[in-house]
Amino acid sequence: QVQLVESGGGSVQAGGSLRLSCATFGSTYSIYCMGWFRQAPGKGREGLASFDSDGITTYADSVKGRFTISRDNTKNTLFLQMNSLKPEDTAMYYCVADFRRVVCTPDTVLPGKNYWGQGTQVTVSS
Repeated sequence: QVQLVESGGGSVQAGGSLRLSCATFGSTYSIYCMGWFRQAPGKGREGLASFDSDGITTYADSVKGRFTISRDNTKNTLFLQMNSLKPEDTAMYYCVADFRRVVCTPDTVLPGKNYWGQGTQVTVSS
């Protein structure tokens, strides 16, 4: 089992940057796939980026080239560097951890038979 705590959200103007962090606690050594998804008011959940145990990363088209996912294993922390932010990036952002040996993609890191945190709010103004 694992606990996830996101932080780093806030309010920025369009074109700005934020770095989200996800601290993990518990059986972190068994995590196979981690990632980020977001949910905006009135919209569905959107998988953004994934990071598997081999260090392979994948991104949704909507954030490719602007967002970078990374993981610091020594600190058991997952990051999401977000650059060139747009108003449509406004949402609650969540990190996900999966112990299953799934195909680790942005679609996989949507909540289901995995673990996710309480989220951190990102607001981008025009």
